[in-house]
Amino acid sequence: MDFVPHFHREVVAFEAAARRAAEAGEAPMVPSCPGWSVADLVMHLGGAHRMVVRILRERLTEPPDLADFSFLELPEDLQGWPAPEHAPNRGPMPPGLIDWFAEGAAQLESLFRERDPGEKVWTWSHEQTTGFWSRMQAIEAAGHRWDAENAIGAARPVEAELAEDAVTQNFTVMAPARRARTQAPPGSGERFRFRQSDGPGEWTVRFDGDDVHLTDGTGPCDVELAGTASDLMLFLWQRIPADRLEVNGDQQVLDRYFTLAPPL
Repeated sequence: MDFVPHFHREVVAFEAAARRAAEAGEAPMVPSCPGWSVADLVMHLGGAHRMVVRILRERLTEPPDLADFSFLELPEDLQGWPAPEHAPNRGPMPPGLIDWFAEGAAQLESLFRERDPGEKVWTWSHEQTTGFWSRMQAIEAAGHRWDAENAIGAARPVEAELAEDAVTQNFTVMAPARRARTQAPPGSGERFRFRQSDGPGEWTVRFDGDDVHLTDGTGPCDVELAGTASDLMLFLWQRIPADRLEVNGDQQVLDRYFTLAPPL
């Protein structure tokens, strides 16, 4: 899949939602990101983009030094800008904040278009490629676009093709990473099936000890969740509750899912 068009669409929509939020004066809170306002969300996603820009621009193969904030390319005058240590930042969003976000997103998109997806660069995952970042950032932009639109009461679903991939990516990349980073308890063979109602996607994920096994939708499971690709993705990102999906099976096993794959 070419993730660059998805990235472009989602960051443009995120910027539009942020500008609508800025019109309200006080930065709205983001219900799906507790403790953050839209201003904090803009700062977070913009900072992530600038970090990846540095990795790709300098072709880093080791983790970047994040103690040096120069990679953020912040203006000298930061009056009114959100400070992460003071979140939630509810004050009016300075126009320069959203412009800064848009400039960083454009820089990152340009690098994604220029670079070979197979080029070796540092990532926090086992896949050390530029393509990892284009996939990750398209998915992250989609999730946070939904957050920003939800904050202003206008959240649209994630496009099905990207959401389907995000479900797969969640099981193959995010869940194992979350387990490793949080020292999640071992699985006992719990099987979860996720079935897409607006397409052919079916995923069965099994937690055995420290391992996460993903197969197709065949075979037994303890609990099945069905919904659109977008809703499945949003559930896995803890954006919507399970009662927004069709659920069949063992509720106690379902309640254990985010213990086995805890949020970061």
